[in-house]
Amino acid sequence: MDSIEVAQFDTLFNFRDVGGLAGHDGRAVRSGRLFRSDTPHRLAGADRTAFAAFGVRTVLDLRRPYEVERDGRIPDFAGLTWRHIHPEHAEWDKTPYQPGADLARYLADRYADLASTGTAGLAAAIGLIADETNAPLLVHCVAGKDRTGIVCGLTLAVLGVSDADIATDYALSTAAGERFRAWFATTGRAIHPALPPLSCPKEAMLLFLAELRDRYGTVEGYLRHAGVTDAQVAALRGHLLE
Repeated sequence: MDSIEVAQFDTLFNFRDVGGLAGHDGRAVRSGRLFRSDTPHRLAGADRTAFAAFGVRTVLDLRRPYEVERDGRIPDFAGLTWRHIHPEHAEWDKTPYQPGADLARYLADRYADLASTGTAGLAAAIGLIADETNAPLLVHCVAGKDRTGIVCGLTLAVLGVSDADIATDYALSTAAGERFRAWFATTGRAIHPALPPLSCPKEAMLLFLAELRDRYGTVEGYLRHAGVTDAQVAALRGHLLE
């Protein structure tokens, strides 16, 4: 796996390009086409200027409607389109994380729940990414690790990226979570006690992908079940692989 450079901002903690990974037939995932991050609603000043340099054309916001209402959306940029797609899934406090429990197993179960109930939203998100006219595209949620991790993981799997490389990219969000937690502590607010640590053990993504295949045969099989078309799968590979 090629190294992935995580861009540094003052108030955006988990921004990175998912390009550079090896996909089908050794073809690399194209850089500068698909980015992932935590919520960019805080962009201002130097961060806003730095973000503009990436030329993002479309922002895919995976947050719940109340999260958008609470925090706001990305600021306006010339030529940028904001798209809000919320994959339906249960609130995590309905199944709170118990300190000391297997974090990877807990996260994989939450991801499986989302894949089960959020099929329409996930299919719509993958379809948006598949349309090359939307690129460069940024996909984000709140922390940029769970909902964003699932959408990016599914996309990379369709592109032929190995589970090991997908999990390595996913795990980069652990350091981002530490940066976010340090910043959040300065706001005087408290993180919900039912939520798990802001960590992304590789095993969580490996479990999620393996168990998805156990149920649907392939990741493509799951996406077709969700409503992604063969044409969209081909389009993903056509514009996101070198």
